[in-house]
Amino acid sequence: MPINITPVTNHREREKGLIVYPVYSRRSAGLSIGINLFTDKKTCLFDCPYCEVFPFADNAVFSLEQMEAGLKCAIASAQEQNVPVKDICFSGNGEPTLSPHFKDALKLAQSIRAETASDAKLVVITNGTGLLQSDIFSLLKDAAISPLVDIWLKLDAGTPDWYQRMNRCAVPYDNLINIFKDFTSCAVVTIQTMLCAVKGDVPAETEERAWEALICKLAANSENNAGGIRKVQLYGKARPAPEDPSASRLPDEYLEKRAASLRRRFAEKNITTPVEIFI
Repeated sequence: MPINITPVTNHREREKGLIVYPVYSRRSAGLSIGINLFTDKKTCLFDCPYCEVFPFADNAVFSLEQMEAGLKCAIASAQEQNVPVKDICFSGNGEPTLSPHFKDALKLAQSIRAETASDAKLVVITNGTGLLQSDIFSLLKDAAISPLVDIWLKLDAGTPDWYQRMNRCAVPYDNLINIFKDFTSCAVVTIQTMLCAVKGDVPAETEERAWEALICKLAANSENNAGGIRKVQLYGKARPAPEDPSASRLPDEYLEKRAASLRRRFAEKNITTPVEIFI
């Protein structure tokens, strides 16, 4: 059966027990084959008001066998339709590194990509809380060494206050930032930052400047040729969320202004990391 490769406004199919879900991704600029490790309920240490995953409960059980069959089928279907697979992406209904299946699933995805879709990247979208576990830190560091594995690391805030408003997480902000600094000193990541209003409030100028300073510090890690930032992705709210309108879309001009400001800061520090906007 041909896969559905039309653009989507949300990923609600994941909440029906799907393990593999092909979608058109604006950040990948094409077909992304998602892998969902949480088929029964959302599992995440973050509680972001903009999150597109709605509350749900299902008795679907994840299995590596079903993941393998679904991934191979989705890739084959795309190839039959002459649709390039841009990436195979771990995201789904929560933080993938929290799954007990993550390590085996990542290894399996790497093998299938090599055998059937060698031009596709393997992407892991993570909020970084898993990096606080030494085994996950090592696993992702080793994975990031490959140019075909891209770690998309979420960094929505430059201050503890905005972090609590955007991510509402019990993990102390400083703990998370310190592990980000450690990780980017030895591995290359893509930073992704959501820009939206929370209960009508836009990030304060102090938050904007603090975020820029932090991004510059992480990007500077690339000077040792071991780590740093591959690119920065700024994206706006584009899909429905359970807490709408608590989190709301900001004008396109705001995202453009933030991107231009970061580019100026990079230029001042001779940092060549590209900054992309997804509106």
